[in-house]
Amino acid sequence: MALLFFSEGDDPVMWREALLKHAPDLDFREVDTMGDAAEIETALVWRPPAGLLAKLPNLKAIFSLAAGVDALLADTSLPPVPICRMVDPSLTTTMTEYVLLGTLRYLREFDIFEALAKEGKWEWRMPPAPHERKVGMMGLGVLGTDAALALQRHGFEVSAWSRTPKSLAGIVCHSGADGLDPFLADLDILVCLLPLTAETRGILDAELFAKLKPGCRLINVARGPHLVDDDLLAALEKGQIAHATLDVFHKEPLPADHPFWRHPKITVTPHIASNGRPETAAKTVVENMERLARGEPLANVVDFDRGY
Repeated sequence: MALLFFSEGDDPVMWREALLKHAPDLDFREVDTMGDAAEIETALVWRPPAGLLAKLPNLKAIFSLAAGVDALLADTSLPPVPICRMVDPSLTTTMTEYVLLGTLRYLREFDIFEALAKEGKWEWRMPPAPHERKVGMMGLGVLGTDAALALQRHGFEVSAWSRTPKSLAGIVCHSGADGLDPFLADLDILVCLLPLTAETRGILDAELFAKLKPGCRLINVARGPHLVDDDLLAALEKGQIAHATLDVFHKEPLPADHPFWRHPKITVTPHIASNGRPETAAKTVVENMERLARGEPLANVVDFDRGY
C-alpha cells in the first residue's frame, strides 16, 4: 500500500524508518517523490497545502499527525474519505507534562517572581498548597482527561467542562451551555483543551473572562481560534486575568509584531505542548492501514458533524 507523507514540522526520515519497522513492505512517498498519484491510497499529514489530497484519485483514508483535525477540515477540496485523528501515548504524555508544568508554575507563582526579578526586587512569598488552587479543564477528550487526572493526583482541586456529560472519579464534571457558568465561577487556573468547532471558536472571550473570579490564570493548549486575542489583552489590562500561557495562535508562526510577544503577563511557546513520537505513533498508523486493507472499521475516525 502506498502512503503519502507531508508535514513541515516532522522529519520524514524518522517517520519512514518508524513505519517500515511495522510495515516493511510499505510504499512510503513524499510530495517531491510522489510518482503516480493514482497509486497512493493513504496519506499521513499535518497541515498539507490546500488541494494536495484532492490530487489523489484513489485515496481511501487520511491519517492526521495531530490529535486536532481543524486544519485538515478547513480544506474544502478534501476527498470524501475517512479522516483519523492521531491517538498515541506520546501525544497524551507530552500534553499532560505541559499542562502540569504550566499549572505548577502558577501554583508556585513563577509569573509573579519573574515580574519581580525584572524589576530587581527580592520578595519572599509563601506559595499555596495544591489543594488551595482550583483548576478547571475545558475539554475531556483523551488529552483533557489524562491531564485532569494528573492534576488531581498532584493534589489540585479539579473540575471539568465538556460538550456532553462525562464522569471522572473525584472530579466535578459540568457539561453543556447550562453547566458553563457554574464551572467558571471559582477557578484559579483555567485550561483549554477543547476541540475547535463552530461552537467553541472564540469561546475564550470577554464574556467568559468576566465570569471568572479576578486574577484567574489561563492556559490555552487547544487551538488559537478558541481565543479572542483583543479580549485577552483587555482582561489582562484590567486584572481579570492575571497571566496567560499560550501555545497556540490564530496565525502560526506568531507574527513578530504581535503584542503577545512583548506582553509582560503572557508566556508564549511555539505550539510544542504535545508531540507525537514516530517510534510509538507509527504503530497506530500501521494498525489502521491494516484495518483498511482488511476492510475493517478504522480507529479514531473523525465525526464530521461534530468536527472532531
